[in-house]
Amino acid sequence: MIPTTYAGSEMTPILGETKDGVKTTQRTLKVLPEVVIYDVDLTLGLPSAIAATSGMNAMAHAVEALYARDRNPVTSLMAEEGIRSLAGALPRITEATQDRTARSDALYGAWLCRTCLGTVGMALHHKLCHVLGGAFNLPHAETHTIVLPHAVAYNAPAVPDAMKRIARAMGVADAAQGLFELTGRLGAKQALRDIGMPEDGIEHAVKATLAAPYWNPRPLEEAALRDLLTGAWNDDLP
Repeated sequence: MIPTTYAGSEMTPILGETKDGVKTTQRTLKVLPEVVIYDVDLTLGLPSAIAATSGMNAMAHAVEALYARDRNPVTSLMAEEGIRSLAGALPRITEATQDRTARSDALYGAWLCRTCLGTVGMALHHKLCHVLGGAFNLPHAETHTIVLPHAVAYNAPAVPDAMKRIARAMGVADAAQGLFELTGRLGAKQALRDIGMPEDGIEHAVKATLAAPYWNPRPLEEAALRDLLTGAWNDDLP
């Protein structure tokens, strides 16, 4: 496998499949490469917009690894380092697309973040993105980029230690707002309405999330989920 974006899927045994408007995932070693080659030269032509959203996609894996049910000290160290690397590299790539050091840092961060996802489980953020992507055919990385700050804000009261680690890795005071501000700095879209989700789809997404939930550190509450998705649709501050 020779990756040319920063999403990091090359480091996981996870396969996603969408059928009849529903996205499901499975884990199988059949899709895990035996060898991965990271070559910075092959990323220099990646447009900054895709670099930004694929990098935020990777960061989402590390964020949820910090409060995953099966987290462990090693993956938590990797997750925090992955967030730090990408949060520092992505703005530099946006400002100078040929910055080889920034591109190298982004590949390093992507490897760390996705290795975490390949090791531990997922929570609300990934469930929401799978529901939205499957039901409305939304672009994968952009959906992760938009939802992440709002999902983090939802879970913040239940996992204060994880929030501190995310904020520390990014050099900000608040994890959710720091992630939201980062997406704005990268010039990425910040509203689900801007990537094709209809407003009347919010209710469907809430019901689908509650019908087959992933484990999450904060219990899923219908009204709170509706508020989360409404905020993400409107481009509200998390």
